[in-house]
Amino acid sequence: MCSRFELTATAEEIARHFGLAQPPALPNAAELRPTDLALVLTQDGPRLIGWGLAVDWDTKPLINARAETLTTRKTFSPLLENRCLIPATAYFEWRKEGAVKLKNRIGLGDDALFSFAGLTDGERFTIVTCEPTSAIAHIHDRMPVILEADAETRWIDPGLPFGAVEESLAPYSETPMQAKEENPPPVTQPDLFD
Repeated sequence: MCSRFELTATAEEIARHFGLAQPPALPNAAELRPTDLALVLTQDGPRLIGWGLAVDWDTKPLINARAETLTTRKTFSPLLENRCLIPATAYFEWRKEGAVKLKNRIGLGDDALFSFAGLTDGERFTIVTCEPTSAIAHIHDRMPVILEADAETRWIDPGLPFGAVEESLAPYSETPMQAKEENPPPVTQPDLFD
């Protein structure tokens, strides 16, 4: 499950990558968390909107949607034609080792810009997830859907129904994913008086 991601690309790099007429407004922080305003691209262009769909049956926003159940879940099925791209340069996942959680930064290498597949209600968005690639399966059993370069335009094409782009919701395979794990925190705090 993706609960944090990063966007360190410049507005100009984003405009070039996605063929935008002008550089978009960027979020206030490089590392984005649920409820933060993040950059999304739809057929209507770039916007900053909140991460996490509001639902009446949970106090927490829905930040992720499983690709396998999009068509059967009442929350997501009405949004299948409201698809968006979420530009990113990495996402973060925590690998459990006993009681310790180790933070991993996962990306395509060299801070390459890519996009997650997302769904939006116009004011908020959720990131679609799938099974992980073999290179990162040891970290977590889910990963965000990272769209292949040729699938980005198709994903937000309003002329294509969901059924025509559904095959894009698969583990990323264009280039190898790279994960960098942060050093674990010290096991015990040193005695301040020694």
